[in-house]
Amino acid sequence: MAASGAATVTPVSDPRWPRAGDWLAAGPGSRRPDLAVVGVPTFTTSISPTGAHATPAAVRRALGRLSTWCASRRVDVGGLAAWDAGDVEEPDVLVEGEFRARVRAETASAKARLLVALGGDNSATYPTMAGVFGDRLVHAGLVTLDAHHDIREGRSNGSPVRNLLDAGLDPARVVQVGIADWANSKSYADEAYARGITVISRGDVASRGIDACMKDALEVAGAGGAEVYVDLDLDVCDRAVAPGCPASLPGGLSAGDALQAAFLAGHDPRVRAVDITEVDATNDAADGRTVRLAAMCVLETAAGLALRST
Repeated sequence: MAASGAATVTPVSDPRWPRAGDWLAAGPGSRRPDLAVVGVPTFTTSISPTGAHATPAAVRRALGRLSTWCASRRVDVGGLAAWDAGDVEEPDVLVEGEFRARVRAETASAKARLLVALGGDNSATYPTMAGVFGDRLVHAGLVTLDAHHDIREGRSNGSPVRNLLDAGLDPARVVQVGIADWANSKSYADEAYARGITVISRGDVASRGIDACMKDALEVAGAGGAEVYVDLDLDVCDRAVAPGCPASLPGGLSAGDALQAAFLAGHDPRVRAVDITEVDATNDAADGRTVRLAAMCVLETAAGLALRST
Protein backbone atom coordinates (compact mmCIF):
# COMPACT_ATOMS: atom_id res chain seq x y z
CA MET A 1 0.00 0.00 0.00
CA ALA A 2 1.28 3.48 -0.84
CA ALA A 3 2.56 5.51 2.08
CA SER A 4 -0.15 7.89 3.25
CA GLY A 5 2.21 10.85 3.44
CA ALA A 6 3.38 10.53 -0.16
CA ALA A 7 0.47 12.54 -1.58
CA THR A 8 0.26 15.13 1.24
CA VAL A 9 3.62 16.88 0.84
CA THR A 10 3.11 20.45 -0.36
CA PRO A 11 5.41 21.18 -3.33
CA VAL A 12 7.68 24.20 -3.06
CA SER A 13 6.32 27.12 -5.07
CA ASP A 14 8.77 28.46 -7.62
CA PRO A 15 7.59 30.55 -10.59
CA ARG A 16 10.62 29.37 -12.57
CA TRP A 17 9.68 25.71 -12.04
CA PRO A 18 6.22 25.32 -13.63
CA ARG A 19 4.46 22.13 -12.63
CA ALA A 20 2.67 19.80 -15.01
CA GLY A 21 -0.28 19.55 -12.65
CA ASP A 22 -0.81 23.30 -12.78
CA TRP A 23 -0.46 23.26 -16.59
CA LEU A 24 -3.22 20.67 -16.92
CA ALA A 25 -5.47 22.33 -14.35
CA ALA A 26 -5.14 25.77 -15.97
CA GLY A 27 -7.09 24.71 -19.03
CA PRO A 28 -6.70 25.87 -22.64
CA GLY A 29 -8.16 29.33 -22.14
CA SER A 30 -9.49 30.72 -25.42
CA ARG A 31 -7.34 28.36 -27.51
CA ARG A 32 -8.48 25.14 -29.11
CA PRO A 33 -7.14 22.29 -26.95
CA ASP A 34 -4.14 20.47 -28.28
CA LEU A 35 -4.41 17.75 -25.64
CA ALA A 36 -7.53 16.56 -23.82
CA VAL A 37 -7.30 14.36 -20.73
CA VAL A 38 -10.26 12.25 -19.60
CA GLY A 39 -10.47 9.92 -16.63
CA VAL A 40 -12.25 6.60 -17.26
CA PRO A 41 -12.14 4.97 -13.80
CA THR A 42 -13.26 1.44 -14.66
CA PHE A 43 -12.59 -1.32 -12.13
CA THR A 44 -15.62 -3.45 -11.18
CA THR A 45 -15.28 -6.07 -13.94
CA SER A 46 -11.54 -6.61 -13.43
CA ILE A 47 -10.35 -10.22 -13.42
CA SER A 48 -7.89 -9.31 -10.64
CA PRO A 49 -9.08 -7.27 -7.62
CA THR A 50 -8.13 -3.65 -8.25
CA GLY A 51 -8.59 -0.11 -7.02
CA ALA A 52 -7.91 1.29 -10.49
CA HIS A 53 -10.83 3.71 -10.15
CA ALA A 54 -8.58 5.77 -7.86
CA THR A 55 -5.87 6.13 -10.49
CA PRO A 56 -7.00 9.12 -12.60
CA ALA A 57 -6.99 11.35 -9.51
CA ALA A 58 -3.66 9.89 -8.37
CA VAL A 59 -2.07 10.58 -11.77
CA ARG A 60 -3.25 14.19 -11.62
CA ARG A 61 -1.65 14.53 -8.19
CA ALA A 62 1.57 12.97 -9.45
CA LEU A 63 1.70 15.53 -12.27
CA GLY A 64 2.04 18.12 -9.53
CA ARG A 65 5.49 16.66 -8.74
CA LEU A 66 6.69 16.82 -12.35
CA SER A 67 7.73 19.73 -14.54
CA THR A 68 6.62 20.59 -18.06
CA TRP A 69 10.20 20.48 -19.43
CA CYS A 70 11.65 17.39 -21.14
CA ALA A 71 15.42 17.80 -21.06
CA SER A 72 16.29 14.96 -23.42
CA ARG A 73 13.82 16.07 -26.08
CA ARG A 74 14.35 19.81 -25.53
CA VAL A 75 10.63 20.56 -25.42
CA ASP A 76 8.36 22.25 -22.88
CA VAL A 77 4.84 20.85 -23.08
CA GLY A 78 3.61 23.93 -21.24
CA GLY A 79 3.28 25.47 -24.70
CA LEU A 80 0.45 23.08 -25.51
CA ALA A 81 -3.14 24.02 -24.72
CA ALA A 82 -4.25 21.26 -22.34
CA TRP A 83 -7.82 20.54 -21.26
CA ASP A 84 -8.77 18.35 -18.33
CA ALA A 85 -12.21 17.08 -19.32
CA GLY A 86 -12.76 15.41 -15.94
CA ASP A 87 -13.77 11.85 -15.10
CA VAL A 88 -16.60 9.76 -16.49
CA GLU A 89 -19.11 8.99 -13.75
CA GLU A 90 -19.41 5.26 -12.98
CA PRO A 91 -18.22 4.01 -16.37
CA ASP A 92 -18.63 0.38 -15.32
CA VAL A 93 -22.43 0.57 -15.20
CA LEU A 94 -23.60 -1.54 -18.11
CA VAL A 95 -25.13 0.46 -20.95
CA GLU A 96 -25.38 3.82 -19.14
CA GLY A 97 -21.76 3.93 -17.94
CA GLU A 98 -20.32 2.77 -21.23
CA PHE A 99 -22.51 5.31 -23.03
CA ARG A 100 -21.20 8.12 -20.80
CA ALA A 101 -17.61 7.02 -21.50
CA ARG A 102 -18.23 6.93 -25.25
CA VAL A 103 -19.83 10.36 -25.30
CA ARG A 104 -17.06 11.92 -23.19
CA ALA A 105 -14.39 10.39 -25.44
CA GLU A 106 -16.20 11.50 -28.59
CA THR A 107 -16.58 15.07 -27.31
CA ALA A 108 -13.02 15.40 -26.06
CA SER A 109 -11.44 13.93 -29.18
CA ALA A 110 -13.55 16.15 -31.43
CA LYS A 111 -12.30 19.26 -29.64
CA ALA A 112 -8.62 18.34 -29.21
CA ARG A 113 -5.84 17.19 -31.50
CA LEU A 114 -5.09 14.25 -29.21
CA LEU A 115 -6.97 12.53 -26.40
CA VAL A 116 -5.30 10.86 -23.43
CA ALA A 117 -7.61 8.64 -21.38
CA LEU A 118 -6.62 7.69 -17.84
CA GLY A 119 -7.91 4.33 -16.66
CA GLY A 120 -9.14 2.53 -14.78
CA ASP A 121 -8.51 -1.01 -15.77
CA ASN A 122 -8.21 -2.09 -19.39
CA SER A 123 -11.97 -2.32 -19.85
CA ALA A 124 -11.76 1.46 -20.37
CA THR A 125 -10.26 0.84 -23.80
CA TYR A 126 -13.44 -0.43 -25.45
CA PRO A 127 -15.82 2.50 -24.80
CA THR A 128 -13.05 5.06 -25.21
CA MET A 129 -11.93 3.84 -28.63
CA ALA A 130 -15.52 3.26 -29.72
CA GLY A 131 -16.35 6.83 -28.69
CA VAL A 132 -13.35 8.37 -30.43
CA PHE A 133 -14.05 6.70 -33.77
CA GLY A 134 -17.78 5.98 -33.82
CA ASP A 135 -18.75 4.73 -37.28
CA ARG A 136 -15.11 5.16 -38.37
CA LEU A 137 -14.06 2.26 -36.11
CA VAL A 138 -14.11 -0.15 -39.07
CA HIS A 139 -11.38 1.91 -40.75
CA ALA A 140 -9.27 2.57 -37.62
CA GLY A 141 -6.21 0.79 -36.27
CA LEU A 142 -5.28 -0.31 -32.77
CA VAL A 143 -1.86 -0.73 -31.16
CA THR A 144 -1.81 -2.30 -27.71
CA LEU A 145 1.20 -2.39 -25.43
CA ASP A 146 0.09 -5.17 -23.16
CA ALA A 147 1.23 -8.40 -21.59
CA HIS A 148 -2.09 -9.96 -22.63
CA HIS A 149 -4.14 -10.51 -25.79
CA ASP A 150 -7.36 -9.24 -24.14
CA ILE A 151 -9.63 -11.36 -26.31
CA ARG A 152 -11.34 -13.23 -23.50
CA GLU A 153 -15.05 -13.77 -23.89
CA GLY A 154 -17.47 -11.68 -21.85
CA ARG A 155 -17.04 -8.21 -20.44
CA SER A 156 -13.97 -7.51 -18.32
CA ASN A 157 -10.53 -5.95 -18.45
CA GLY A 158 -9.53 -9.10 -20.33
CA SER A 159 -11.96 -8.57 -23.20
CA PRO A 160 -11.59 -5.06 -24.74
CA VAL A 161 -9.89 -6.23 -27.94
CA ARG A 162 -12.56 -8.89 -28.50
CA ASN A 163 -15.28 -6.31 -27.84
CA LEU A 164 -13.73 -3.94 -30.40
CA LEU A 165 -13.41 -6.72 -32.98
CA ASP A 166 -17.06 -7.62 -32.40
CA ALA A 167 -17.91 -3.94 -32.99
CA GLY A 168 -16.22 -3.99 -36.41
CA LEU A 169 -12.53 -3.27 -35.81
CA ASP A 170 -10.45 -4.97 -38.54
CA PRO A 171 -8.07 -7.50 -36.91
CA ALA A 172 -5.60 -6.88 -39.73
CA ARG A 173 -5.14 -3.40 -38.23
CA VAL A 174 -4.58 -4.66 -34.67
CA VAL A 175 -1.00 -4.94 -33.39
CA GLN A 176 -0.13 -6.19 -29.91
CA VAL A 177 3.31 -5.21 -28.58
CA GLY A 178 4.96 -6.76 -25.52
CA ILE A 179 2.83 -9.91 -25.21
CA ALA A 180 4.34 -11.75 -22.25
CA ASP A 181 5.40 -15.34 -21.73
CA TRP A 182 3.34 -17.37 -19.26
CA ALA A 183 0.57 -14.74 -19.25
CA ASN A 184 -1.74 -16.07 -21.99
CA SER A 185 -3.22 -19.42 -22.94
CA LYS A 186 -2.33 -21.22 -26.16
CA SER A 187 -6.01 -21.14 -27.07
CA TYR A 188 -6.21 -17.34 -27.05
CA ALA A 189 -2.82 -17.05 -28.74
CA ASP A 190 -4.03 -19.35 -31.50
CA GLU A 191 -7.19 -17.28 -31.87
CA ALA A 192 -5.21 -14.04 -32.15
CA TYR A 193 -3.10 -15.64 -34.89
CA ALA A 194 -6.13 -17.08 -36.69
CA ARG A 195 -7.89 -13.71 -36.69
CA GLY A 196 -4.87 -12.04 -38.28
CA ILE A 197 -3.76 -9.93 -35.32
CA THR A 198 -0.08 -8.97 -35.49
CA VAL A 199 1.76 -10.00 -32.33
CA ILE A 200 5.12 -8.52 -31.30
CA SER A 201 6.22 -10.40 -28.20
CA ARG A 202 8.16 -9.25 -25.18
CA GLY A 203 11.12 -11.18 -26.60
CA ASP A 204 10.81 -9.31 -29.89
CA VAL A 205 10.97 -5.99 -28.07
CA ALA A 206 14.01 -7.16 -26.10
CA SER A 207 15.88 -8.20 -29.25
CA ARG A 208 14.75 -5.49 -31.72
CA GLY A 209 14.14 -2.51 -29.44
CA ILE A 210 11.00 -0.51 -28.74
CA ASP A 211 11.61 2.03 -31.51
CA ALA A 212 11.65 -0.57 -34.28
CA CYS A 213 8.71 -2.46 -32.80
CA MET A 214 6.57 0.66 -32.42
CA LYS A 215 7.46 1.79 -35.95
CA ASP A 216 6.27 -1.53 -37.33
CA ALA A 217 3.16 -1.51 -35.16
CA LEU A 218 2.11 1.98 -36.22
CA GLU A 219 2.76 1.17 -39.88
CA VAL A 220 0.47 -1.87 -39.74
CA ALA A 221 -2.27 -0.22 -37.68
CA GLY A 222 -2.06 3.05 -39.63
CA ALA A 223 -1.63 1.58 -43.12
CA GLY A 224 -3.05 3.83 -45.80
CA GLY A 225 -3.19 6.77 -43.40
CA ALA A 226 -5.74 5.15 -41.08
CA GLU A 227 -6.31 6.82 -37.73
CA VAL A 228 -4.86 4.88 -34.80
CA TYR A 229 -5.68 4.33 -31.14
CA VAL A 230 -2.88 3.29 -28.77
CA ASP A 231 -3.65 1.34 -25.59
CA LEU A 232 -0.77 1.55 -23.11
CA ASP A 233 -1.55 -1.08 -20.51
CA LEU A 234 1.25 -0.66 -17.99
CA ASP A 235 1.15 -4.30 -16.94
CA VAL A 236 3.32 -4.73 -20.05
CA CYS A 237 6.15 -3.42 -17.86
CA ASP A 238 8.49 -5.32 -15.57
CA ARG A 239 6.93 -5.77 -12.15
CA ALA A 240 9.87 -3.95 -10.55
CA VAL A 241 8.80 -0.71 -12.22
CA ALA A 242 5.05 -1.37 -12.22
CA PRO A 243 4.17 -3.10 -8.94
CA GLY A 244 0.86 -1.24 -8.92
CA CYS A 245 -0.32 -3.25 -11.94
CA PRO A 246 -2.02 -6.41 -10.62
CA ALA A 247 -0.97 -8.55 -13.61
CA SER A 248 2.55 -7.22 -14.28
CA LEU A 249 5.29 -9.85 -14.37
CA PRO A 250 9.07 -9.97 -13.95
CA GLY A 251 10.83 -9.58 -17.28
CA GLY A 252 8.41 -7.13 -18.86
CA LEU A 253 9.25 -3.90 -20.66
CA SER A 254 11.39 -1.31 -18.90
CA ALA A 255 10.04 2.04 -17.74
CA GLY A 256 12.16 3.60 -20.47
CA ASP A 257 10.47 1.41 -23.09
CA ALA A 258 7.02 2.47 -21.87
CA LEU A 259 7.97 6.15 -21.90
CA GLN A 260 9.46 5.89 -25.39
CA ALA A 261 6.34 4.09 -26.64
CA ALA A 262 4.18 6.87 -25.21
CA PHE A 263 6.33 9.49 -26.93
CA LEU A 264 6.21 7.68 -30.28
CA ALA A 265 2.44 7.37 -30.01
CA GLY A 266 2.06 11.08 -29.32
CA HIS A 267 4.46 11.96 -32.13
CA ASP A 268 2.69 10.01 -34.87
CA PRO A 269 0.07 12.18 -36.63
CA ARG A 270 -2.10 9.12 -37.29
CA VAL A 271 -2.66 8.61 -33.56
CA ARG A 272 -5.90 10.20 -32.35
CA ALA A 273 -6.00 8.83 -28.82
CA VAL A 274 -3.87 7.07 -26.21
CA ASP A 275 -5.08 5.41 -23.04
CA ILE A 276 -3.02 4.52 -19.97
CA THR A 277 -4.57 1.66 -18.02
CA GLU A 278 -4.29 -1.11 -15.43
CA VAL A 279 -2.60 0.89 -12.67
CA ASP A 280 -4.05 0.34 -9.19
CA ALA A 281 -3.12 3.48 -7.29
CA THR A 282 -4.39 1.97 -4.03
CA ASN A 283 -1.86 -0.86 -4.17
CA ASP A 284 1.24 0.85 -5.53
CA ALA A 285 4.69 0.69 -3.96
CA ALA A 286 5.27 3.11 -1.10
CA ASP A 287 7.17 5.46 -3.40
CA GLY A 288 4.28 5.60 -5.87
CA ARG A 289 6.47 4.48 -8.76
CA THR A 290 3.68 3.02 -10.93
CA VAL A 291 1.48 6.11 -10.69
CA ARG A 292 4.51 8.29 -11.40
CA LEU A 293 5.28 6.20 -14.46
CA ALA A 294 1.70 6.67 -15.67
CA ALA A 295 1.97 10.43 -15.14
CA MET A 296 5.26 10.52 -17.04
CA CYS A 297 3.58 8.61 -19.89
CA VAL A 298 1.03 11.44 -20.09
CA LEU A 299 3.87 13.94 -20.42
CA GLU A 300 5.80 11.84 -22.94
CA THR A 301 2.65 11.60 -25.07
CA ALA A 302 2.30 15.36 -24.82
CA ALA A 303 5.96 15.81 -25.79
CA GLY A 304 5.39 13.71 -28.88
CA LEU A 305 2.38 15.85 -29.78
CA ALA A 306 4.37 19.06 -29.27
CA LEU A 307 7.03 17.79 -31.68
CA ARG A 308 4.66 16.49 -34.39
CA SER A 309 5.42 17.75 -37.88
CA THR A 310 1.66 18.12 -38.58
